[in-house]
Amino acid sequence: MYNTNKMSKVFSLKRLGRSLVCRILESQVRRLRAKHSFKLVAVAGSIGKTSTKLAIAHSLEVSKRVMYQTGNYNDRVTVPLVIFGRTLPPLFNIAAWLKIFLLNEKTIRLPYYYDVVIVELGPDGPGQMKDFAYLEPDIAVVTAITPEHMEYFKTLDAVAAEELTVCDFSKKVLVNADDIPAGYLEGRAVLTYGTSDVYTYKITDSVSKGLEGTDVELQLAAEPPLQAQAQIVGAQGVKILLAAAATGQLLGLTDDELQRGLQEIKPFAGRMQILRGIKGSTIIDDTYNASPEPVIAALDVLYAAKSSQRIAILGNMNELGEYSEEAHRKVGAYCQPDKLDIVVTIGPDAEKYLAPAAKGKGCQVHSFSSPYEAGEFVAKRLKDGAVVLAEGSQNRVFAEESLKVLLADKADESRLVRQSRVWMAKKRKQFRPL
Repeated sequence: MYNTNKMSKVFSLKRLGRSLVCRILESQVRRLRAKHSFKLVAVAGSIGKTSTKLAIAHSLEVSKRVMYQTGNYNDRVTVPLVIFGRTLPPLFNIAAWLKIFLLNEKTIRLPYYYDVVIVELGPDGPGQMKDFAYLEPDIAVVTAITPEHMEYFKTLDAVAAEELTVCDFSKKVLVNADDIPAGYLEGRAVLTYGTSDVYTYKITDSVSKGLEGTDVELQLAAEPPLQAQAQIVGAQGVKILLAAAATGQLLGLTDDELQRGLQEIKPFAGRMQILRGIKGSTIIDDTYNASPEPVIAALDVLYAAKSSQRIAILGNMNELGEYSEEAHRKVGAYCQPDKLDIVVTIGPDAEKYLAPAAKGKGCQVHSFSSPYEAGEFVAKRLKDGAVVLAEGSQNRVFAEESLKVLLADKADESRLVRQSRVWMAKKRKQFRPL
């Protein structure tokens, strides 16, 4: 009883401290917004938020002074920190928080350096998106409505209701209409982007150059088509490129600035990043996170690659709740034996649901609980010139670790996701590296 009461008091104190910190930070953001003239872009959606945020940021940096954060600052505490350019201290480090509050006051008083601030909004459960209403974004980008955090949301309707709450407090809203069921957009004043001719911003032509990138033609509203040679790969990557171009045009960039900006968009760590592997192989590193739609899109890229051998390392897709079985079976059923030489799974749900579905299609499947074991298995069976795709979520998966033994240059380990001391300590607790 004593321990239970003690834990309850600690939890209550933590919740109170967090609430106080949020109120102070949000008040400071309001005052900063009221005093200074800068544009705020908020990126929401079930998948692709971080990639879209970074693509927008990198494309804008050619012509604008842009504030953004490369990691995952997307909750109520961390979003205000992005706007002020601060890093997150421990919640109970009172001295550190006081220093942040004082520095923020100084930022409010002085001229604000940045033209555009880009933030990512990532609610984990119902009712959280409304906490960001004080931001009043000039542009909100909604990347997709797909199953996410289903242990809390339960239904896709609940996901849509939460993510699209951003429409209620944003001045302009840009949505990926390809990946949002049309019914959820009815009655909403939004700008659309994607592949259909009826959208506001659309992809009018796309020619894949394999793993080297894509040549695209984009129609931005009523403007003449914009040509770009993108270093990004896959259908999802091209839509991210389009989101960046549409955002840039809404912010007033010229065609020349847009074209130069699009050249700066490259694959990011753990997001369809191309790496050199041993034996002349090529690695498609998409290990940042995983859900069915992006995994299927990544498999399409793998299927299109010209190679002597294609291998898919498919880790658990976490945080899907009751939808997990259906999601894993869906990906497993998409595995094609004529285009995949080996399927390797990591994690219990991938083994229980994805692996049997892939085997049912005729694929050769091998399952592991550790990414290190999976990597060693692939390394022993790798042929010259192979292409390897790696997918997976975070905890109990960490598919990026399976790639270390496959990299041609050990220095490229630093290009993988979650390589900080904190993350590596978590991995050592969960797995024993070989």
